[in-house]
Amino acid sequence: MSTQCKEYNFLEIEPHWQSFWEENLTAQAEQNSSKPKYYVLDMFPYPSGAGLHIGHPEGYTATDIIARYKRARGFNVLHPIGWDAFGLPAEQHAVKTGTHPASNTRNNIVNFKRQIKALGFSYDWAREVDTTDPKYFRWTQWIFLQLFARGLAYVDERPVWWCPELRTVLANEEVVDGKSEVGGFPVERRNLRQWVLRITAYAERLLADLKDVDWPESTKRMQEAWIGRSEGAEVLFELENKALGPLKIFTTRPDTLFGCTYMVLAPEHPLVDRLTTAEQKTAVAVYRQKAAGKSDLERTDLAKDKSGVFSGAYAINPINAQRVPIWIADYVLMGYGTGAIMAVPAHDERDFEFAQQFALPTPRVIAGPDAAEKLPYTGDGTLINSPGYDGLTWPEAKQKITTDLAARGAGKATVNYKLRDWLFSRQRYWGEPFPIAWISETDYRKAELLRKDLPARPVTFSKGGVTLFALPLPAQALPLELPSVQSYLPSGNGESPLANETPWLEIWLNVTTGAAVSATEPCPAGNAWIRARRETNTMPQWAGSCWYYLRFTDPANADAFASPAALNYWGVPDLYVGGAEH
Repeated sequence: MSTQCKEYNFLEIEPHWQSFWEENLTAQAEQNSSKPKYYVLDMFPYPSGAGLHIGHPEGYTATDIIARYKRARGFNVLHPIGWDAFGLPAEQHAVKTGTHPASNTRNNIVNFKRQIKALGFSYDWAREVDTTDPKYFRWTQWIFLQLFARGLAYVDERPVWWCPELRTVLANEEVVDGKSEVGGFPVERRNLRQWVLRITAYAERLLADLKDVDWPESTKRMQEAWIGRSEGAEVLFELENKALGPLKIFTTRPDTLFGCTYMVLAPEHPLVDRLTTAEQKTAVAVYRQKAAGKSDLERTDLAKDKSGVFSGAYAINPINAQRVPIWIADYVLMGYGTGAIMAVPAHDERDFEFAQQFALPTPRVIAGPDAAEKLPYTGDGTLINSPGYDGLTWPEAKQKITTDLAARGAGKATVNYKLRDWLFSRQRYWGEPFPIAWISETDYRKAELLRKDLPARPVTFSKGGVTLFALPLPAQALPLELPSVQSYLPSGNGESPLANETPWLEIWLNVTTGAAVSATEPCPAGNAWIRARRETNTMPQWAGSCWYYLRFTDPANADAFASPAALNYWGVPDLYVGGAEH
């Protein structure tokens, strides 16, 4: 074919070269090569029904330029593509149409591939991955099992959006102004059983290792802010009703303890019901109901008017034995610190606004260079109105007060993080099933082989007065695939549609081999079989997209998510184009 054309005939030229590139594998990386390597990674796309949008080729063009340039310079270039294909949109489409999400996803992938190939990008299609492929999510499930075995996965009750009218859990994007996007029904926050990953165990390492990565400084600062390390003190306030035990708070400014004039509990704090007085129970219940309809962003919006309600209860300030009223207010979140704060209105903007709203006292305990600074004063200074500590600088007072509290058993120095453990489950169908079976305590003891490498402390949850134990499936039982379902609608009780699929859900489990048989069948012969119930939550969309860059290095490997040789050769991507938040 002649390329000496005066006009660009794209209908002739582009299909010709696209076929040539595909037939001659011009973009295929060599798995064993003596060449220097260069790994170019794109944020792989979610294959939506709408096809590519302008943001896709914008990034893909940049990486393709670099990939072609590096090939021309003699590098062995890995430039892969794949599909982040689990997720909410496919499930919403299934609810509306009854079409299985897998069918819709396959059709969308075909369209995405057609569009990407038409644009001429030099991807190594031999390394294409799809997070919904059992050959792929087998390893997503395997990675979860490694986390579970190391005590990094646990179960906890966490707040989600719940719509009583629809009897379903909603994602954040399905809630608009406190109502369901579909139907406009009121929603509320409700605690449901969730899987959580203990990423806080890595907080210090994540911070320390930022110095070792070649990232823009702005990205490093964003990471530091996300982790949010703060040094302070854990302080115990005795309650007037001592039977309830002390109220624990975290503060970065124990030096301001003399300025504490009230305390605030998050509406979800477990002590609220127990410490609220009879006279205040109705008012507190009404307030908590209103707070349940707000998101965390709405609750912490600095521009909003502060709201709250008095609990009727009091705590005792451990530094001066002063009686301190306890309020309930939604600007305090249960997910940060202890879900309770000591309020020092003279030296904190939010506390000051709240105190002004409810006519609470605002005594100054820090004096800056100008003794007449306008309140709230949040700068540096020395202590005043703090008997025994007046005249100390705030760092000196912070250390001395913390030491004194520790000496009397009323506090201790501690470190807190904004970083929270990762909520890692969804009450949805279209996601990776958890390779977990729930069994009784008696059967858990019996399953010695399947739990021999687990931490001493089991993962449990209680329902209806019965405690169940989490037992991981063995690796040979993977992949655990989704069953076909009659309806993609949630179960109506907060669980996913999987809760309605009894033949898949209720099983006989062999504690020696990990084999499973539906409990709709008779129990197989032998003493190794126990009754079990599969996990009904599924993993979030990010489960498969957390590690795809590793699978690209060795995507056909059936024995591991990637071989050590492939991982050592390709290493981490040399260039990544995607959002800084990734």
